[in-house]
Amino acid sequence: MGVIAIIVNLDVMLAKRKMSVTALSEALDITMANVSILKTGKAKAVKFSTLNKICEVLDCQPGDLLAYEKGEE
Repeated sequence: MGVIAIIVNLDVMLAKRKMSVTALSEALDITMANVSILKTGKAKAVKFSTLNKICEVLDCQPGDLLAYEKGEE
């Protein structure tokens, strides 16, 4: 178990909702740098409270934002 196989589809949801990273950052009251880390999939963890806020703002389910891709071992 080395590589994290969870894919964050935040960019897809932002596009579907026609929302910018700046607008999401302001709505969540977190820095643009932290939103960018989530958007690019570089985050090693996500607080449930942050995930909850993202789902509220984007009117989506956690499964719309996260996917598991099993890789080769």
